[in-house]
Amino acid sequence: MRAINLSNDKSRNAQVGFEQKREKSDIRTVLRGGGDYTNARFLKSTLATELSTLVGEAGSVENFATNLVTSDPEIDFERVGMYLSGVRKIFIADDNSISYRVNREEVVFTPEGEEKDVHPFEDVESNINTDIPLRWTGKLIPIEKAARMFVFSRKYQIKHINGLTYDFLYDMAKQLADKRSVMLVGAGPKGVGPIVINRGGTPYRAFLEGRIEGEKYCLIIHLTNLELKTL
Repeated sequence: MRAINLSNDKSRNAQVGFEQKREKSDIRTVLRGGGDYTNARFLKSTLATELSTLVGEAGSVENFATNLVTSDPEIDFERVGMYLSGVRKIFIADDNSISYRVNREEVVFTPEGEEKDVHPFEDVESNINTDIPLRWTGKLIPIEKAARMFVFSRKYQIKHINGLTYDFLYDMAKQLADKRSVMLVGAGPKGVGPIVINRGGTPYRAFLEGRIEGEKYCLIIHLTNLELKTL
């Protein structure tokens, strides 16, 4: 269980745990006979049989089309269909050589899908467990309204690690449950910045939701980087 530094409405903070709860589906895929199956990877093609390589060797698209009729240059009979295991991702250049140094860029698109901006990718550090805790911004949004305003792509459950942090988190969850609202939390010295869960990850706006049942509580942090707007 990972740690997160979180503060409450009184600006008192504590290091608590958080984890992503994955519910196993009751639906499963089986073979025709009812037995279980195993995912497997097989080699589809090689660089030598890629379209760009074959056209370059033929000299033109017309010559390549002729080769397709007379032979099977697009199939590597020795390798196609091989079972793959332990594969790793690599970056290659236009000439299919391995690239050992890659400059990554971040592309920003408009709501219409057009390219708006291109800038170097910033490998930002995670900011959820630093000396500066994630802070309550004081901005409450009713749960029903938040569900119509944002697309929440991830959620994590905040969990106590001892009796003191139980009281700390229970009080936060009760406040939010009583108001049936989510609270925007932010990072940084001013407590208004986006949060980054993993190094190099996507910055998200974070909202806390609380649920109470007797002495039991559930405190959930919802993450979003997409806001729904009326066109």
